[in-house]
Amino acid sequence: MAPRLDFSSWWWKDTRKGTPVVVKMENPNYSVVEIDGPDAAFRPVEKSRGKNAKQVTWVLLLKAHRAVGCLIWVATFFWSLLGVIKKRLFFQQDVAMASEKLGKGKLLFSVIKAFLVTSLVILCFEVVAYFKGWHYFVNHNLHIPRTSEIQGLLHMVYVAWLSFRGDYLAPLIQALSQFCIVLFLIQSVDRLILSLGCFWIKYKKIKPRIEGDPFKSEDVEGSGYEYPMVLVQIPMCNEREVYEQSISAVCQLDWPKERLLIQVLDDSDDESTQWLIKGEVSKWSQRGVNIIYRHRLVRTGYKAGNLKSAMSCDYVKVYEFVAIFDADFQPNPDFLKQTVPHFKDNPELGLVQARWAFVNKDENLLTRLQNINLCFHFEVEQQVNGVFLNFFGFNGTAGVWRIKALEESGGWLERTTVEDMDIAVRAHLNGWKFIFLDDVKVLCEVPESYEAYRKQQHRWHSGPMQLFRLCLPAILTSRIAMWKKANLVLLFFLLRKLILPFYSFTLFCIILPLTMFVPEAELPVWVICYVPVFMSFLNILPAPKSIPFIIPYLLFENTMSVTKFNAMVSGLFQLGSSYEWVVTKKAGRSSESDLLAAAERESKTTNQPPICRGASESELATLNQLKEQREAAPPPVRKVNKIYRKELALAFLLLTASVRSLLAAQGVHFYFLLFQGVTFLLVGLDLIGEQMS
Repeated sequence: MAPRLDFSSWWWKDTRKGTPVVVKMENPNYSVVEIDGPDAAFRPVEKSRGKNAKQVTWVLLLKAHRAVGCLIWVATFFWSLLGVIKKRLFFQQDVAMASEKLGKGKLLFSVIKAFLVTSLVILCFEVVAYFKGWHYFVNHNLHIPRTSEIQGLLHMVYVAWLSFRGDYLAPLIQALSQFCIVLFLIQSVDRLILSLGCFWIKYKKIKPRIEGDPFKSEDVEGSGYEYPMVLVQIPMCNEREVYEQSISAVCQLDWPKERLLIQVLDDSDDESTQWLIKGEVSKWSQRGVNIIYRHRLVRTGYKAGNLKSAMSCDYVKVYEFVAIFDADFQPNPDFLKQTVPHFKDNPELGLVQARWAFVNKDENLLTRLQNINLCFHFEVEQQVNGVFLNFFGFNGTAGVWRIKALEESGGWLERTTVEDMDIAVRAHLNGWKFIFLDDVKVLCEVPESYEAYRKQQHRWHSGPMQLFRLCLPAILTSRIAMWKKANLVLLFFLLRKLILPFYSFTLFCIILPLTMFVPEAELPVWVICYVPVFMSFLNILPAPKSIPFIIPYLLFENTMSVTKFNAMVSGLFQLGSSYEWVVTKKAGRSSESDLLAAAERESKTTNQPPICRGASESELATLNQLKEQREAAPPPVRKVNKIYRKELALAFLLLTASVRSLLAAQGVHFYFLLFQGVTFLLVGLDLIGEQMS
């Protein structure tokens, strides 16, 4: 509320009651107080009492100072933003580019920069045309001047551009946009059906259940045979940050030790990391855990080759089930008791998959956006497919396989970078069923850097296309039902692995920016605004705490389609980058509750003697020496990731598209695109700045 400036009410108050009393004190430390009555001292003081023109002036000056400070902050923010763009994009400062990768992407970057410069030039041309009143196609009643009436070369060029884009460009873009809109609607219907299926599961409380207590037996002597033989595998490669917590969590699984074997499958080429993992295995081996360390000298086949080599051991034949955990996964002690009993009295069951839970989902904006995608993947896609189809893609970890199902399906193959999806498809073709347990969660990490996330997404989107080329003949000639074949080909591969990145990249990253040059091929508002926002709300419902990030999620997913589309094309046509396998960088984080639980479990084993790291004095001395060298070494310089100019260029294109929409008076279309361009620009710079810091 603005301050009152009417001072007459202060000067004309004559409603005094009682006899006024004046109290004067000789002490100069006290002021003079006038009391209008015996109860006046206990009455509430009016807020307006004691105000004068000087105080009102100071209040107004204070508010003006705050307003100026706010404007200065906004101006400083945008000035810093422009400085970052100028520094990183144009001057290439603080940007480390790998020399071997620079040559591969130099042509693509040059094309993108040329396209960006051209778009800005044409945008300036459009601004001049708008203020000159040359937008004839906006109002069809406007008069198009004849050749004799045209004055100036600029006007003639603009009219020629209008004719060219209206006769040639607009029909082509309109046809492509309609094709992408059809694909977009099909994919949206699929997402909607999956979401409705998830709501039905929640409403009916449908989930796989274990009848009775499978480990309870009336025969005391034979009670031990209720626990089947379980093999646990931990494949890893140079996992220095997470090996210790992963091995520790697996070794504390609540299962009879004589019926459990743990294999640590190490493909590390770093000798110091090998010694550290050996020391951790030796520590738990001395505690009585049945654990084995395996190391391959030649890392052929990556993870698939590692698992295939481990399954070829002779002692594996006596085990019935195998549980697989990646190096950053930390299962709860009761994991096997919650998963293995589902195999009892269910001979057709080949896989029990648990859900992932992320300890670093709130670390930065990138991890929050990944959590949205993965929550929808687990709670909606895999849970619905598991309940209604008994099939979904194996996640490669946090699952228990029946070894017989692996062997009958051909075992682990090294032909693609998605060996988990490969074995799942082949097992499904052989008639095995899958179960997804949404209430069984295993702690893990999501990539915290854009570099690691991009490489992970490249592998996840190129591998399925490789697999689709290889297994399509097997799918068509298999003996499964026709509707299962249709589900595999049309939904599992084509719609969710190929069509999704194709239409997302084409519609939102090519056609949408082109509409700023060709308004005749305008996209409907419901295509670029209403339907994407509605589908984003469906995607974000499994992670309701991430609702404030819905706009960054929508924008980032649209622009990340560049990387996903590139990976899809490389996998479909078997380009060189499709066989690239890079281990996702881990940070080695652990949740507070997990650490407290581990400490509590350690306190319960006080009767055990302290265990040293090595199995012998020589190994212990070597480990101590390695630790001393690591502590004495200077902190490693953090590798600076390169800036991904493709995503940043797309942000500028979306922003210029929104400005073009303003000139064409598109209404809500403009406001949505303007907010889209600005927000994605901030998101991209936030991700880049987080990596540069």
